Amino acid sequence: MASHPILVGINPPAKPPLSQLRLLTRASRLIGMDTMMIWDHFQDFIPQALWTEENTWLVEQLKYPHEHYDYQVLLGHLAAYAGNMRLGVGVTEPIRRHPVLIAQAMMTLSHMTKRPPILGIGAGERENTEPYGLSINRSVGRLEEALQIIRRCYTSRGPFSFEGEFFQLDGAVMDLVPEDGKAPPIWVAAHGPRMLRLTGQYGDGWYPTIPYSRDEYGDRLSTIRNHAQEAGRDPSGIVGSLSVPAFIASSDKEARDILELRASRIVGLTFPAEVFERHGLTHPLGSQFKGFADFIPESYSEEELDHALDQITPEFLAQTVIWGSPDTLAEYFRQLGEGGLRHVVLTPVSALASKKVMNMLPLALRRLRRSLQ
Repeated sequence: MASHPILVGINPPAKPPLSQLRLLTRASRLIGMDTMMIWDHFQDFIPQALWTEENTWLVEQLKYPHEHYDYQVLLGHLAAYAGNMRLGVGVTEPIRRHPVLIAQAMMTLSHMTKRPPILGIGAGERENTEPYGLSINRSVGRLEEALQIIRRCYTSRGPFSFEGEFFQLDGAVMDLVPEDGKAPPIWVAAHGPRMLRLTGQYGDGWYPTIPYSRDEYGDRLSTIRNHAQEAGRDPSGIVGSLSVPAFIASSDKEARDILELRASRIVGLTFPAEVFERHGLTHPLGSQFKGFADFIPESYSEEELDHALDQITPEFLAQTVIWGSPDTLAEYFRQLGEGGLRHVVLTPVSALASKKVMNMLPLALRRLRRSLQ
């Protein structure tokens, strides 16, 4: 048994149809999910060239993979169906959205939900910026300023100013107060040293997206808490969380079979080069590839994608992705719990496989949560 309970959430893309997202919200609440985090995307990670009947049955429901709702509007709508389940965004960034707007949106949502919503925030992704004429250069510096401004919005009353390289505020006012006086917690999607420092200085939670080992997870969380202590903050107040795609199925065999599907390989393709290096391999998209933050799906031809996916084997996926029955996944998360994990948020990518697998997911997730509680 884990020495501490581990909360469990779900992280679905904000895709049509709206009726299905309402149903998912209700179902997640009824089976006891602790959180539901919504993507903030213009594009999906699956290119149109791979969104075919041969790769996934979901083509029956959605013709184009890149249809995404705006997370702010969507979360406001879903708040009426969430009950005590916490809602949040996982994750947004201060390139497309001004930090004052991000703070205002989350504090507005706090008036619609029973529990403070979670602001997941990171440095940004190329697919949501560069195709739209927005630069992702120096995005960590921009994020650092944004985190300072959001904190000011949470605590300041009356005009305040900020003089930074990326943002300049002169007598800005954001007097909206959260419904219960509790500011929405900030979870930072951090991996590199500088991002870990920012998490310790400004974050209420750590929200990584790489499936670390227990020791790797614990070492990075310790680094974050050391930075928090240096900044005069309470290190124990930072929640250790994790957001990962998971191939969860009724049994280990069924989950392993899903890894054989070609569509499953796209998950491995979005891992950073360092994951491949651990296994003595070079990333198909280059040794400097930074993972999903570096991936612009429609910038590759079908031939390039096919060539890249051919290099990602089911055996490699079995060693790198999160897969298995609820009991198998629970054991992995318990190990991370020894390193400080307290909240896991899953994107159940096994839904790509079939309608049968998707319909099984609520029971599997409920079983996982009960095991971790």
